[in-house]
Amino acid sequence: MDEAADRNRPDVTPPPMRIHRARLLDGARAARDVAVIVDVYRAMTTAAVLLDCGVAELRLVEDPDEALALRRVGRVDLCAGEVDGRRPPGFDHGNSPSELIGAPVRGRRVALSTRAGVAGLAAARHARVRFGAALVTLTATATVVRESQPADVWLVAMGWAGRTPTPEDEACADLLEAALTGQAVNRGAVVRRIAATEESSKFGDPARPWFPAADRDLALRLDAHPFAIEVLEDADGLYAVARRPRTAEGPP
Repeated sequence: MDEAADRNRPDVTPPPMRIHRARLLDGARAARDVAVIVDVYRAMTTAAVLLDCGVAELRLVEDPDEALALRRVGRVDLCAGEVDGRRPPGFDHGNSPSELIGAPVRGRRVALSTRAGVAGLAAARHARVRFGAALVTLTATATVVRESQPADVWLVAMGWAGRTPTPEDEACADLLEAALTGQAVNRGAVVRRIAATEESSKFGDPARPWFPAADRDLALRLDAHPFAIEVLEDADGLYAVARRPRTAEGPP
C-alpha cells in the first residue's frame, strides 16, 4: 500500500473510554451506555454464588411480593433476598452467600430480590448494557467491559439500601476504575481496609445473626468467580447470566 492510500485509511482506533462515577439509586437512574452496579455486601456476591452453583435461571426482582408471586405461579422455584438485611417473610433464603453456597439450588430457578444491588439494576433502565459487580467478580467484570469497547462506563456504588454510601462499594468501584484504566493498585491492602470498616464489623455480631461472618469472608474473596454478571431483560423482567471474558487477564 502506498503512502497516499495509507493516509486515507479510516482511523479504526476506538475513542477513549469515559468513566463516570456515581452512587446510590439516583446514580443508577442516571447511568447510560454501560452501567456497572456495585454491591459487595451482599447482592452481587450472592448472585455470583448462585450462578456458580449452577442455578437454571436467576431472575432479578425488585419487589419482594413480585418474587413471591413468581414462585406462587410456578415461574421460579425459590426466592432469596432481603429487606433491611433480613430474609423477607415467605422467602426460602436470605441474601446470604454463605447460606446459598450450601443450599440445593443447582438446576433450580431462583428469584433474587434486594434493596440495593437488584434495585440499582432495575433503576439503571436507561443503560444499554448492565452488569452487577462485586469484589468476587472484579477482574472478569473489568475485562468483559473493556472487551466491549464502550464509549461510556458508569460505575455505580449502591451502598446501604441504595440510600447511604458504604466504603466497600466505593472501594470496589475504585478498583474497577483502576482495572479499566490499567492503573496498578495494591488490591490486598484495599481489601484489608474494607475488612476493618464499621460496615464490615456487623458481620458476626451476635446481636445481628442475619449478618453471618462467613458472608463477609466470601464477599472479600477477590476474583473468586471468573465471570462477569451480565443482566439481560425479557418479557418477564431482568435476569442474570455468567459472562466469561474472551481473554484471560490478571489484575493490573
